[in-house]
Amino acid sequence: LQNAARIVRALFEIALRKRWPAMTYRLLNLSKVIDKRLWGWTSPLRQFSVLPPHILTRLEEKNLTVDKLKDMRKDEIGHILHHVNIGLKVKQCVHQIPSVTMEASIQPITRTVLRVTLSVSPDFSWNDQVHGTVGEPWWIWVEDPTNDHIYHSEYFLVLKKQVISKEAQLLVFTIPIFEPLPSQYYIRAVSDRWLGAEAVCIINFQHLILPERHPPHTELLDLQPLPVTALGCEAYEALYTFSHFNPVQTQIFHTLYHTDCNVLLGAPTGSGKTVAAELAIFRVFNKYPTSKAVYIAPLKALVRERMDDWKVRIEEKLGKKVIELTGDVTPDMKSIAKADLIVTTPEKWDGVSRSWQNRNYVKQVTILIIDEIHLLGEERGPVLEVIVSRTNFISSHTEKPVRIVGLSTALANARDLADWLNIRQMGLFNFRPSVRPVPLEVHIQGFPGQHYCPRMASMNKPAFQAIRSHSPAKPVLIFVSSRRQTRLTALELIAFLATEEDPKQWLNMDEREMENIIGTIRDSNLKLTLAFGIGMHHAGLHERDRKTVEELFVNCKIQVLIATSTLAWGVNFPAHLVIIKGTEYYDGKTRRYVDFPITDVLQMMGRAGRPQFDDQGKAVILVHDIKKDFYKKFLYEPFPVESSLLGVLSDHLNAEIAGGTITSKQDAMDYITWTYFFRRLIMNPSYYNLSDVSHDSVNKFLSSLVEKSLVELEHSYCIEIGEDNRSIEPLTYGRIASYYYLKHQTVKMFKERLKPECGTEELLSILSDAEEYTDLPVRHNEDHMNSELAKCLPLESNPHSFDSPHTKAHLLLQAHLSRTMLPCPDYDTDTKTVLDQALRVCQAMLDVAAHQGWLVTVLNITNLVQMVIQGRWLKDSSLLTIPHIENHHLHIFRKWSPGMKGPRAGYHGSIECLPELIHACAGKDHVFSSLIEKELPAPKMKQAWNFLSHLPVIDVGLSVKGWWDDAAEGHDEVSITTLASDKRSDNRWVRLHADQEYVLQVSLQRVSLGFHKGKQESHAVTPRFPKSKDEGWFLILGEVDKRELIALKRVGYVRSHHVVSISFYTPEVPGRYIYTLYLMSDCYLGLDQQYDIHLHVTPASISAQADEVSDALTDLRVK
Repeated sequence: LQNAARIVRALFEIALRKRWPAMTYRLLNLSKVIDKRLWGWTSPLRQFSVLPPHILTRLEEKNLTVDKLKDMRKDEIGHILHHVNIGLKVKQCVHQIPSVTMEASIQPITRTVLRVTLSVSPDFSWNDQVHGTVGEPWWIWVEDPTNDHIYHSEYFLVLKKQVISKEAQLLVFTIPIFEPLPSQYYIRAVSDRWLGAEAVCIINFQHLILPERHPPHTELLDLQPLPVTALGCEAYEALYTFSHFNPVQTQIFHTLYHTDCNVLLGAPTGSGKTVAAELAIFRVFNKYPTSKAVYIAPLKALVRERMDDWKVRIEEKLGKKVIELTGDVTPDMKSIAKADLIVTTPEKWDGVSRSWQNRNYVKQVTILIIDEIHLLGEERGPVLEVIVSRTNFISSHTEKPVRIVGLSTALANARDLADWLNIRQMGLFNFRPSVRPVPLEVHIQGFPGQHYCPRMASMNKPAFQAIRSHSPAKPVLIFVSSRRQTRLTALELIAFLATEEDPKQWLNMDEREMENIIGTIRDSNLKLTLAFGIGMHHAGLHERDRKTVEELFVNCKIQVLIATSTLAWGVNFPAHLVIIKGTEYYDGKTRRYVDFPITDVLQMMGRAGRPQFDDQGKAVILVHDIKKDFYKKFLYEPFPVESSLLGVLSDHLNAEIAGGTITSKQDAMDYITWTYFFRRLIMNPSYYNLSDVSHDSVNKFLSSLVEKSLVELEHSYCIEIGEDNRSIEPLTYGRIASYYYLKHQTVKMFKERLKPECGTEELLSILSDAEEYTDLPVRHNEDHMNSELAKCLPLESNPHSFDSPHTKAHLLLQAHLSRTMLPCPDYDTDTKTVLDQALRVCQAMLDVAAHQGWLVTVLNITNLVQMVIQGRWLKDSSLLTIPHIENHHLHIFRKWSPGMKGPRAGYHGSIECLPELIHACAGKDHVFSSLIEKELPAPKMKQAWNFLSHLPVIDVGLSVKGWWDDAAEGHDEVSITTLASDKRSDNRWVRLHADQEYVLQVSLQRVSLGFHKGKQESHAVTPRFPKSKDEGWFLILGEVDKRELIALKRVGYVRSHHVVSISFYTPEVPGRYIYTLYLMSDCYLGLDQQYDIHLHVTPASISAQADEVSDALTDLRVK
């Protein structure tokens, strides 16, 4: 029997690979019949041992199927079986038989390929004794009943947690379609272990509309290569190391360099598209020297690469100002105003251009260059759509044309993209994928096995053999899906090398020299692999390690580099041979392995072939065998670009409503017609679930789309729809979401969860639940790591949510504040991602709380901002924010006494907080050194003093300006004492009139304690925060007794002296009130100041009030 089960399973796998649906189905059922020792025609309930045999026999005799039993009540079942008590048990067993429901939607990508999105929902009750503790496996395949063929199959695990929460999973895959269209396909789901557990979903093609056929590609003309002297400028010519442009650059040269036409360039990776961008930039420098050029790259790593290159070539050699504008680097307004070239990311430019009316530099842009514009169809694509639409809107409003240059891989539907970008035939260049400076030879190998890790392991030997046969002495790039795979692959390759005559054949430098380099490497695995000429490259490496590996590979000191797929986009490292080891990655959101986008695979392949050294590049793609046919088709045929705006339309509409561009439903409809989505809706309606393209159908579809988005925004408190059901008004929450670039669900959550007196712990939880953290990766097995990490942290977490990205964000924030050691380098990178978002989410939270007037919550959010930036809890001593000062050092400061060396005159007592330490040291580093010289070595002491010496000390002066009925003319200001005095003294009370507007003048004076000899820096010292941060302040005016916020003002860096005006209204009821002014740092803990302002509110005299009313009436008459 054991052999029979194994043999039938093997036959099932063979039938599945042969794509025979009927045989596959029969063999899978036969294998289960043997495993369960049951005939297939018996009742599925025989798989439960808790039901007596005579009851099961009676169920079969009565022909009571599982479906019938599901519809019956337990007492009905008991009555039919003549056993009153058995009904409940039978009912429970029926609901424990694994069952799923499926819903499929189809989207035609081309006339021959369909994308299927399948929603699979579990529909049964979980019992650990029956199902185990992990999940229930299923097989899902798509079959064509007419041709008896399987077009797609996959192994699918329904997890216990998904069954309990009834959570649906989405599967997305592509299948072929043929003309004439078949009537239908079946999607069949069959349990791997249970008899009688299966489901069928029918895909109907009756109303499917296939997209138009794509126009032909641009032919590469047989032109004489153009010399660089065609630039006509020696400074430009000197930037290039080559003497002639390549064939693609030669063909596009005239259009880019001598005209202002919009251009779309579709060409494979490695065709020299960066030079094309430079030609367009040079055109701006020549013809419009006072305007600005904007270059948008999809990744920060690409921006960084361009900046490193252009800072030297364009800024230093041409004297043009180049600046970076990303989430990591935000230059001041002066730098942006002086810039000639801005290099930025899509999200940053979207955020910046939303307020284009108030930003002159946005109006000065003459050219917008969008690199990798084919990513329009990916997750971040909608941002590119919105940028182009807004650019066209700004251009029409300012009547200044803005040139758009799109750079892309080869496209199937380039004409649609060109029409949307207002590109005439002259500016459209869409070359074939085969048009490469270096021809590419591609080998695709399929590997069996349903489980990811064993399949990856089986690829190691073929990868090693590919290197030996295709590139024994030339550079090799191996792309893998995860950081763990970089390590496992490298160690396996070393094991294969150990069997060779020369194990260090991939090391092209002196071993002693390499030993010196290894001494500077932090990562222990990298130390081992570099010795064998194998480098690793992923985001978990320390930056210095990464730079070292990059230099070694570029200079051919090591032959093999194993990298995660992001390297394909981030850094331009061509190699002779590229091996793509697996085309799937683990998606934490769906908790399963999913395919890389085809654009990523093409980008990785594009790294094969070095124009200067190779006549031919080679790519070896190692894939799951069932996907081999798909890659064979699409690696040689360009993929069309569709819009993905629909999923995030609400957020982009909100931004335009908040900016005043959209004020009615008709405006929203018009706005959509500007987008690429609208172009593709007409060309490929079935992809977007539009039944036909008649004028009425399109109008109805767009109206329902706008209506749905506006209802979403209304439910999120972002907009208000007028009584006429047409006009739209932005609300405060909508403006907050747009200003801070947040999703509307986040501000909705703030509105519903923030309360008048939220503590910092509750605020930390709210911060973690922001929608912006939904995409934080939770990798394979990280739920267990999260569970272990939670045990080391002070705040409790839900034990059932360790696979949630929000729980992980909460844990990482806690670990950041507790300075807890993280379990792996991936978590360090993830913490940086969490902190990147945290500041703007906190600032938005602050604005929401301020809008509600909640003083306590506002103060606690301000404290949370300080905590996040300094990486300490509020309850910790502020002395612990000093670098290298830990809890065991605090006793040193408490021992301070006036008799110590160099004490400040007049300072007495122990030191408990930062202000006391600043006061005691008085700007003298030798005083600080005398305190901690025995505890810290000199370099650490220097870092600690550097932090302390940069801390701002601010003197505050207060006065009130306004109107008094008995004040002499010109006397409209009263000073307020900020020094401690007797509260009962009448000198403290400032007399103001009831229900009048007054202005509190806050004078901020930076006190120099001799800390700085040179120029003051506006950057705060934030050793625990990954981004540079300018020092700033919050001025918060509140009434403590009522827990009410009266005013909030943000203040930038105080260089020497700064006066801030805060207007407020006095209470209507006369009496004595105490307002409190808080000066709170936005980046340092422990430097906050607060001042009570004692107000004696009196009614104004009758004559004065009459004069005021008379003045108001006069003003009205004048108007």
